[in-house]
Amino acid sequence: MVQLGLLLWSVRRAVLGSAEAALWGLKSKNGCCHNFCTAVSKDVTYKELKNLLNSKNTMLIDVREKWEILEYGKIPGSINIPLDEVGQALQMNPGDFKDKYNEVKPSESDNLVFSCLAGVRSKKALDIAISLGFNSAQHYAGGWKEWVTYEFSENKQEN
Repeated sequence: MVQLGLLLWSVRRAVLGSAEAALWGLKSKNGCCHNFCTAVSKDVTYKELKNLLNSKNTMLIDVREKWEILEYGKIPGSINIPLDEVGQALQMNPGDFKDKYNEVKPSESDNLVFSCLAGVRSKKALDIAISLGFNSAQHYAGGWKEWVTYEFSENKQEN
């Protein structure tokens, strides 16, 4: 019975994901939307994210709304692409991406990490990116809330 419930949940999620993808005009690499929400979760921990950011070969995309970043702050080095723009942004031509986000557009093979407040929207952004062929994409499940907690405790220990 539990397996049947999981199967029905998976089918429902895939169908709703496809409908949502179609509404946003997103297509997967093979031109359809049926695998939109089937991406395997690729979570990054706080320490992994710190290492990735220090290596400078990862683009961190904060998918919160602009007002959230202005009000609460952001992880240093992140760029803001609100969740409802992620699919379109990743499909933009490089010139338009540079004009809008003031960054070089990532390629499908680049390391991307999505973050948000607490991991819900970043997981959705990850699903979108993977459906568009960005197979090296990950998300920081702890989000801004966890980042601030760790940063505060690290700064407190240094003093």
